[in-house]
Amino acid sequence: MLCAVAPASECRGAEKLVAALLTCDLPRYRDAHKAFMKALVLKGYDQSNVEVITQVPNPDPISWANSIRKFNAIGADVIIAYGASATLAALHEANDIPVVFADVYGPVETGVAKSMLSSGRNTAGISSKIPLVTLIKTAMELKPMRALGVIYSTREEGSLVQLKEARRIAAQSGLSLVEVNLGSVSGMDAALASLFAARVDCIYISECSAGSRGFEKIVHRAAELKIPVISQMPGAAQKGAVISLEADPAEQGQVAADYAARILAGKRASQLPVVTPKRVDLIVNLKMAKTLELHVPFPVLSAATRVLK
Repeated sequence: MLCAVAPASECRGAEKLVAALLTCDLPRYRDAHKAFMKALVLKGYDQSNVEVITQVPNPDPISWANSIRKFNAIGADVIIAYGASATLAALHEANDIPVVFADVYGPVETGVAKSMLSSGRNTAGISSKIPLVTLIKTAMELKPMRALGVIYSTREEGSLVQLKEARRIAAQSGLSLVEVNLGSVSGMDAALASLFAARVDCIYISECSAGSRGFEKIVHRAAELKIPVISQMPGAAQKGAVISLEADPAEQGQVAADYAARILAGKRASQLPVVTPKRVDLIVNLKMAKTLELHVPFPVLSAATRVLK
């Protein structure tokens, strides 16, 4: 419970206060935060010496900014931000409070960090950027592709970074892109109608929140037309993506906990490098491939780290 008007010393008994902000209520962020809490205890920070306050506001800039202002008011010692949008809000609003970020796709591209060696500011964390080219090239081995549909959101910086990468890969691979800006789930039917009218061969869902919430619906509608769906979102294969390339949310939370512990112990955030994800899975959903009447070639199966049957 936030004590927004009282000094920090009056609204908590613990020695340290950690404030966490999730960009939105998605499983990937919840899973990362759960891993963060477990790892923080292993680092020696439990209920006896640290209080953790978590905010999951409405996914919009005003709500993110208001949450950070509350963290300022209660005197948080460190802010944990999940996702690019929450992290950028923290960087704009935090009053000299160090920020640890997790699950930011392209920290440099989104402006969160000046380089991967050092953020150049009072923040540090772990990137969730993994090679989109691997995902698209693998999908092209599964099915000949002329047009790739991309679902993205202009409201979310990580999604825009993925869109720009998709454009570059398409130009190098001779693909045409059909881009659909999906700001909310209410626009799903119109977005899909646009993609289907363009006769796309495959649909790539970027990390936008509306795409995540409507993932199963997209997969179901696309499957009716034998169109495969691919994504980099954690859990995408379990929701029906025929191929996914996923960074492990647990690793994101564990690295964030390690960095938070170092900062609470006196380390400056700007002295810590941005971590790149090491636990990455290329997942092939054989059940969905069968539904789509797609043959999965041996090189794709051998490259996969996980196969769903």
